[in-house]
Amino acid sequence: MDMKKRINLELRNRSPAEIAELVLDNSRSADGEVEGLTDAFTELEFLSMVNVGLTSLAKLPSLPKLRKLELSDNNLSGSLETLSEKCPNLTYLNLSGNKIKELSNVEALQNLKSLQSLDLFNCEITSLEDYRESVFELLPQVTYLDGFDQEDNEAPDSEADDEDEDGEDGAGPTGDYDDEDDEEDDEDGSEGGEEEDDDEDDYAEEEEEEEQAGVQGQKRKRDVEDEGEDDDDDDDDD
Repeated sequence: MDMKKRINLELRNRSPAEIAELVLDNSRSADGEVEGLTDAFTELEFLSMVNVGLTSLAKLPSLPKLRKLELSDNNLSGSLETLSEKCPNLTYLNLSGNKIKELSNVEALQNLKSLQSLDLFNCEITSLEDYRESVFELLPQVTYLDGFDQEDNEAPDSEADDEDEDGEDGAGPTGDYDDEDDEEDDEDGSEGGEEEDDDEDDYAEEEEEEEQAGVQGQKRKRDVEDEGEDDDDDDDDD
């Protein structure tokens, strides 16, 4: 799908001024240029154009509120000066997987005064000697390069993601513990039920024994009475 059609699809009958986030990943740009985007996207804060075949940013419209721009896996090697003109308030820029080879290619980013995080993963520039030190020196406003600051501390967004994953992992054991508790409760309940059944059985046996004892007592009483009658009969005969 070409970029223009993708933009129309993403609008979903809304006007460009209503759009704050726009994802155009894997669509196709015409002649390596941005197309379909206009100055009407005045409220756009997040734009993603990953793997769309860009070779130039010359036709990027003015996006004054844009804060995050994803441009990874394209064929960009220059024209980055356009970003400071059209997106002066960028704080995050991902250029990983592009054809950026020299420090001079990123020098144009010096005018992005609000830029805090820059990603250049899988660009040839990363193989330069003292690459990280050189970029931090060239772009002093940048705090995080490829996800880490100068002291190798991870960027906050990445840390937040890790915490979320830990929380999800932690949910598993908690659920398991609950299952174990339920099983223990079931076992306790079963044992309790068995004990109650035993008590009922004992009680029934006691009743039976008492009934049998009562029957035997009555029988013994009748036997004694019968013997007494026999004795009386013998006396009368005498």
